[in-house]
Amino acid sequence: MSNDVDLQKKIFKSGSKTFFNSSLFFPAEVRKDVFRLYAFVRIADDYVDSIPQKVKEFNDFVRIYRESFKVGHSEDKVINDFIQLSFEKKFNPDWIEAFFKSMEMDIFKKKYSTLSETLDYIYGSAEVIGLFMARIMDLKEDSFYHARMLGRAFQYINFVRDIDEDKKLGRRYLPIENFGERVYDDPFADKLAFEEFILLNVKRYEVWDDMARKGFGYIPVRYRIPIMTAADMYRWTADKISKDPFTVLKKKLKPSKFRIISRVGFRVVLPK
Repeated sequence: MSNDVDLQKKIFKSGSKTFFNSSLFFPAEVRKDVFRLYAFVRIADDYVDSIPQKVKEFNDFVRIYRESFKVGHSEDKVINDFIQLSFEKKFNPDWIEAFFKSMEMDIFKKKYSTLSETLDYIYGSAEVIGLFMARIMDLKEDSFYHARMLGRAFQYINFVRDIDEDKKLGRRYLPIENFGERVYDDPFADKLAFEEFILLNVKRYEVWDDMARKGFGYIPVRYRIPIMTAADMYRWTADKISKDPFTVLKKKLKPSKFRIISRVGFRVVLPK
């Protein structure tokens, strides 16, 4: 079992450093389930994010999952662990299908022009992850809206932060309505417009993040610190971008492991 956990931990760690480092502070039983979840979604995401994209491998992964889900088990360890987790925590099967839909969109759709299009993608790529996490922590369904908003906020600020990286991959997730393609394709042509564009999208993130934080009270105290720490680190990223919108074209902003652990310590000493 320890080898399985080590494998899942390695897969998870290769993806989101911020949430991975924060998740280490969950109690052991929850941390194990978080690793099972993120190993599964990370593999699918990596297939569509690789250069060149591993379309066949992704389609095979989806097919094996669907066939295995019907019989309740799989020879593939990562898929099997996710299936067992889905039974244990009563995941809605529609959530994983929404996730697959968004991953498929990364294969066939490269650019998003309206906020509606982007949010349709984000539902499957991030909001359902929030729903999975809510189930893992056995939260009440009243918390689900806030869980979705947290996933949405995390994903959206990543889109802002990674605008230059995504551009090099031919992708555009941030909606350009009311701005036009030039603000994205040639940001230095009109610096004021680009700053306005970035700050607008940071503001959208902040609104969704505020909505998500209103749901933190649903989370048991023993689970709350890693979630709040991750949220604080994404807010740190947003604050850095707000101070200098052009920083998204200079470097990839990510909080250090030391900053994350320091924030955990700060959260621990806060009055409950």
